[in-house]
Amino acid sequence: MSMTYDDFRKLGLAIDMTRGKPSPAQLDLSSDALVNCLRAGEFMSRDGIDCRNYGYPLGLPEAREFGADLLGVVPEQVVAAGNSSLELMHDAMAFGILHGMPDGEPWRNQSDVAFLCPVPGYDRHFAICAALGVRMIPVPLTGNGPDMDFVEAQVAADPAIKGMWCMPLYSNPTGEIYSADTIRRLASMQTAALDFRLFWDDAYRFHHLTEQKHTTLNMIEACAAVGHADRALVFASLSKITVAGAALAFVASSRRNVDWWQRYSSIRTVGPDKLNQLRHVRLLRERQTLEGLMERHRALLRPKFDAMTTTFSEILSDLPGVSWTAPQGGYFISLYSPDGLAKRTAALAADAGIAMTPAGAAFPHGVDPRDRHLRVAPTFPALDDVKRAAQGIALSLRRAFEERG
Repeated sequence: MSMTYDDFRKLGLAIDMTRGKPSPAQLDLSSDALVNCLRAGEFMSRDGIDCRNYGYPLGLPEAREFGADLLGVVPEQVVAAGNSSLELMHDAMAFGILHGMPDGEPWRNQSDVAFLCPVPGYDRHFAICAALGVRMIPVPLTGNGPDMDFVEAQVAADPAIKGMWCMPLYSNPTGEIYSADTIRRLASMQTAALDFRLFWDDAYRFHHLTEQKHTTLNMIEACAAVGHADRALVFASLSKITVAGAALAFVASSRRNVDWWQRYSSIRTVGPDKLNQLRHVRLLRERQTLEGLMERHRALLRPKFDAMTTTFSEILSDLPGVSWTAPQGGYFISLYSPDGLAKRTAALAADAGIAMTPAGAAFPHGVDPRDRHLRVAPTFPALDDVKRAAQGIALSLRRAFEERG
């Protein structure tokens, strides 16, 4: 190893690895086309809807059809909304707290509301729970999804558990792929809360990093097949497919849940940005077009992930208790230190000019009980900066290991 941590620190770099954002090169793949596909005066939808005006709170019909094709349901089971699926997840939980699920009491009427939270997980899921006063129960991951023995025991015994966060494909930040058995058990398990919901965040359904395009079982179909048609609320967006700040998000569920959604969301809005929905439908046209665009994303992203894992192997492979994931899709790598070293590693990396997601962020309330997990986001920086950042992070972990002695 030719460079030490002290040598690296003297380089005076400033590289942002804090969030899983698309790079400018990724945004450039569709930005011009997205703007140009809606020229002056082209405001009318396929069905003659003037997209400049109010109305259609569930989205343009063709946008709902496009979402249905992506998510494997019929259009009547899809809401096409604004830019962010995170907003939809927040609203779904807020609606549950304020109004309850169909035929259920408002969750706020009971003294305790809890959600199951697979860990390491998505920090913004946990932030929603924290902001709305929902108790979080960490759930271990197995490599094939959440520990289902633990999950089934919890939901059967505790009526306060109203839902569970799930990222079934290329999970943030572990790259987890839920197995068919896991999905069937989630669909069929008996819950003490009759209004229990799976918040199914399918953010990375098309974000493959290898030639193998992994898929998971259709959760809406799996739930319906065992008599739990209302159990799953599926969220997805085009934010990391077209432009992150002005994309299109969807929620799909049973028709009963879509009616429930419309009842409460129509109080908050008189309709989504239909011009943007029209732009996206005209640009992407069909699923095949989207998948072709994602191949171009993969060509940009795969070298960055390979650079990270190669550098970790070169610098860290001899350290006991150190490991990292080599995800087959998604936006993140999980780096594991020996117990008690993640925070120190992140601090050393920051001193060396590498800004990372705070250690512990992938756990409820930011507390990793073993202080060993780091989320690494290689997507946004240029490839040369990713290579440098990987070196700096690895050297920081090595220094933390040496300090402990």
